[in-house]
Amino acid sequence: MEQVGQVVQRTEEQVLEPSPWGGGQSPFAVSWPKLMMWLFLLSDALTFAALLSGYMVARLTAGVWPHQAAIFNVTFVVGPMTFILICSSATMAVAVGAARRGERRLVVRYLLLTVLGGLAFLGMQAYEWTHFIREGGRLTGWAGHVPEGVLPPGAAMPAMFPATFFVTTGFHGAHVTSGVIYLLVKAVQAARGRASAESVEIAGLYWHFVDLVWVFIFTMLYLI
Repeated sequence: MEQVGQVVQRTEEQVLEPSPWGGGQSPFAVSWPKLMMWLFLLSDALTFAALLSGYMVARLTAGVWPHQAAIFNVTFVVGPMTFILICSSATMAVAVGAARRGERRLVVRYLLLTVLGGLAFLGMQAYEWTHFIREGGRLTGWAGHVPEGVLPPGAAMPAMFPATFFVTTGFHGAHVTSGVIYLLVKAVQAARGRASAESVEIAGLYWHFVDLVWVFIFTMLYLI
């Protein structure tokens, strides 16, 4: 009888134990703001994956594709802007660590450094776009003379080449712009003592994601 009583008691405890899906708490053991950011980043990752997949399909079906190094200045423009964006990810990580320790001034300082890195990236991207447009790149195709060494002799410029470049880098640039504004707002909040450590960490998730995506774009559009 005693064993039966214990079984009944355990069953009642299991019944009374609140379910993580019963509401009032996050079933994934993370806060709702952070969970929402993860879900947003997941959907955004799928969008970038679709863009890069479309780029690869366009490239494979075109038959011939321009030699990127003959059009883009990878050594002095694209490479440095990539390095700056990666460094901004490091300053963002320092800001997140400072926020956890409650060092408000350090948070503001490194958030602003991250913003500066983002602005430098956007400035260099604007320069790269300007150069590409002057060469003949248009969203609807290629206008003008194709520089020597870009394509094999007699080959025509694939119409999808400039379009995939503008769409992919433009979509990523919009994310960097949003991130710069986001971090500026977070820096102001931190300066006023209104930014929690978790909110800085969530902003860091977004910025690291933007940096990570650029590594794939840089590799696929400029290197291979």
